[in-house]
Amino acid sequence: MKETNLVFIMADEHNSSFMGCAGHHQALTPRLDELAMRGTRFANAYTPSPLCVPARAAMVTGQPVHQIGYWDGAIAYDGRVRGWPHRLTEQAHRAVSIGKLHYRDENVDTGFDETIEAMHLIDGVGDVFGLLREEMPPKIACKRIADELGRGDCNYLRYDRRITERACEWIGRDALEVSDKPFALFVSFAAPHYPLVAPPEFYDLYADLDIELPRTMDADDPMLHPWVRGIRKAWPYDDYMDDEKRRIGVIAYLGMCSFMDSNVGRVLDALNDAGLDDNTRIIYASDHGECLGNRGLWGKMTMYEDAASIPMIMAGPDVPSGHVCQTPVSLLDIYPTVLSSVGVEPIVQEEEFWGCSLAEIAASPDDLERAVLSEYHGAGAAGGAFMVRKGRYKYIHYVDHEPELFDVLDDPEEQNNLATSSAHAQILSDYKAQLCSMVDPVAADRSARQDQRAALERFGGREAVLNRGSHAATPAPGQ
Repeated sequence: MKETNLVFIMADEHNSSFMGCAGHHQALTPRLDELAMRGTRFANAYTPSPLCVPARAAMVTGQPVHQIGYWDGAIAYDGRVRGWPHRLTEQAHRAVSIGKLHYRDENVDTGFDETIEAMHLIDGVGDVFGLLREEMPPKIACKRIADELGRGDCNYLRYDRRITERACEWIGRDALEVSDKPFALFVSFAAPHYPLVAPPEFYDLYADLDIELPRTMDADDPMLHPWVRGIRKAWPYDDYMDDEKRRIGVIAYLGMCSFMDSNVGRVLDALNDAGLDDNTRIIYASDHGECLGNRGLWGKMTMYEDAASIPMIMAGPDVPSGHVCQTPVSLLDIYPTVLSSVGVEPIVQEEEFWGCSLAEIAASPDDLERAVLSEYHGAGAAGGAFMVRKGRYKYIHYVDHEPELFDVLDDPEEQNNLATSSAHAQILSDYKAQLCSMVDPVAADRSARQDQRAALERFGGREAVLNRGSHAATPAPGQ
């Protein structure tokens, strides 16, 4: 594959279905649609964990959460495991990040030459409240979803505008510096992460539309899986919502997706204006999805498609154009994709990343039997949750709870759990075996809990954490 520059654009909490190119009949995302037509959209892409901190740690290291031990919102990436930016800068490639990283703090050895407008954990601590897992009281901070809602402005929107300006400045100035090696630029936005507030010009695109309300469920609804019920109770966003607020929330989310799309467009225009289109590959992805009220869940934290599935698009030299790839992929594929794009050879004995180059996957026949993994060990989790997506089925394994199995082709809303169907007993067994070939769920759950108990003690124990309280989201730099 030809060596080129790489621009990797990441959103935060973008539900994979909320793009025109993904078939959404209301979402206006013209620049992402254009990017998909120029390149390949991966229709079955997943996060390694439906939570910001572990997802980003897994993405940068190319290794799953259980292997690197960055489990939750309080145990964040600290540079202990080398990531793809380290490999690039060691080989004299420029690697620059602009925007959200969500690592431990500004002292972390990120591997990047330069980090601009970086967002990290609050005081290097993060969401220690979540270390209590299933013993965590309901997060009162979830009330903010109903208090900060609708048409307006907020710190995250202003942060994304700064990120966009800095990215365009860097492309127009620093990207043009003479170098005999390609560069990698990581541009990481906050939108469409909460608060659900959209700029007026984007909110108004949807304000008069007939909005379908989410299929909400009470915390004690017997149709909710018991493990998921724990998430619903720990993150009680929907308790503060009514149908009008849910409608406003969906409209605002649509507006935020369009706002984010416009910022992506400005970055793409800057590349074009700088004459870098022909020798730059572009990746667009999100760190995880968004439930947006479905099942009474808001945020992420589950293995359902809303939260675990992500948008993924790649365009540029040697990437098939106008193509939709059905092979399951994951953010773990980013590491080898970055290396192969800029021309850095992997060191096999040192780098045990799990992924493959997205460009190679896009250029190959669809491999529906490829299996990808996701896992969650954070707040509200009564036992680790693990997902395997392969072929038409998705298997969800809950430690100490009954599993779920869905035919995501025939049942994309995941309403019919096939795990209790005798006709699917062999499939259930095969998928459990596939999971256990990738991870020992019980051992991973045990390791997560050990590390979380140790972290809890470092932060002063249960009472100190309860007294500290919870927060809704990491503040933007300077907030």
